[in-house]
Amino acid sequence: MRLKPRTVTLLMSGLGSMLLCALAIGQTVNAIIDEEEDRIQVAQQGQDEIDGIVATTRVRFDEYQSLLKQIEGVQVYNRLLQNQIDDQNRTLDDLRSSIEEVTVIERQVLPLMTRMIDGLERFVELDVPFLLNERQQRIANLKTLLNRSDVTAAEQFRNVMEAWQIENDYGSAPETYTDIVPVGGATREVDILKIGRVALLYLTPDGQQAGAWDHRSREWVELGDEYLAPIRQGLRVVETGQVDQAMFVIPVAPPEEQ
Repeated sequence: MRLKPRTVTLLMSGLGSMLLCALAIGQTVNAIIDEEEDRIQVAQQGQDEIDGIVATTRVRFDEYQSLLKQIEGVQVYNRLLQNQIDDQNRTLDDLRSSIEEVTVIERQVLPLMTRMIDGLERFVELDVPFLLNERQQRIANLKTLLNRSDVTAAEQFRNVMEAWQIENDYGSAPETYTDIVPVGGATREVDILKIGRVALLYLTPDGQQAGAWDHRSREWVELGDEYLAPIRQGLRVVETGQVDQAMFVIPVAPPEEQ
């Protein structure tokens, strides 16, 4: 069947229209696809930015958590340090109070020790003159010690009390030593027999003269020959340490009237 020219023309026109429509549709689809690809690309970029923000936020959060733990540790450490500081401050307050008390005590003790040394010096001057050089030197040492800044008040006080204790012990123990005393108008070295503070006697090395300290007249007096043997025996007994096992007679001055 042959188509008429008009029909063919119409058919060709329809086909052209369809082709134009298909072409237009294809162009539209391509544009839509391009737009979708652009949107997807933009969305992907946005997602990448979001992922970057999330990662950064996670890092920042982890750092924040770490900082919180560090801050908590520092706060605990600061509390411990503050407790130590408070305890040290209390200790310092106690030390300051103790130092103030010690200062007050030292201000009271130093005059007391001065009076004790002066009293000891006066006591030795009035006492029986045994071991006089030794006792006077001890007092001189105490006075020097009291003026030394490198010696504590406690050490000074201990030495003063020790000197008084030595003087106290002199009154109970017998003792022998050599000394120089006036004998027959001249000074001679003699053997001294000290019986506490009860008697202070001497015997010349040749055993021919004896004497005793008279506390009332405060001078040495010569004794009769009858005391030579007892004093010699007393010297021997004390030197051998047999005081508790022997008995000997010595002259004793009568008690002084008050």
